[in-house]
Amino acid sequence: MELGPAHIPDAEICFDPFHVVRLGQRATDQVRRDEWNAHERSKTPRGRWIKGTRWSLLKAPAKQSVDQLALLGEVQHANRALYRAFLLKEELRLLYHLDDPALAPEHLDAWLAWASRSRLQPFVRLAKTIRRHRAGILAAIRLGLSNGRLEGLNSRIRLISHRSFGFHSVAPLIALVSLLHRHPHRPAPMKLHPQTDRSTQPSS
Repeated sequence: MELGPAHIPDAEICFDPFHVVRLGQRATDQVRRDEWNAHERSKTPRGRWIKGTRWSLLKAPAKQSVDQLALLGEVQHANRALYRAFLLKEELRLLYHLDDPALAPEHLDAWLAWASRSRLQPFVRLAKTIRRHRAGILAAIRLGLSNGRLEGLNSRIRLISHRSFGFHSVAPLIALVSLLHRHPHRPAPMKLHPQTDRSTQPSS
């Protein structure tokens, strides 16, 4: 579940890793926005440079292009606050990629201590939020639970709808999603809209 109240008595609460990592990304982007505002936004070369660092800060290093990695190297030497935010975000993400999940409590506690004293207000606030939900975050790691694949599918569906400029009904969207995500051995859906069948029938 997301970081909200529980409604089922005696249930063990687990907070989804996808949303925890996304909170880290949002805190990182807020630090970038704060730095951008502090340097007069895009009115100065420095402000424009900060604006362009967004994806170098938000994406995992393994998924970055050569140019994005080079820009991240510039950030490391040019802006300590931005680079500290990037490192905090990455350490939080690595919580879910530990070789031994038993190390998660120690890793999380070290992250909370670092974020709390980071002097980056978005991460100071995030540390307070995560500390309140520490047990549920660790429970999800211990039980191996994640909504990552479902959230990824939701993102793909929103992208399909956006690129298609919307649909007149839900049926074409469902058909297109089924076509793009169908099992490799499952036949593709043949009809996309009820009017298709009517148009192919001989008139009386």
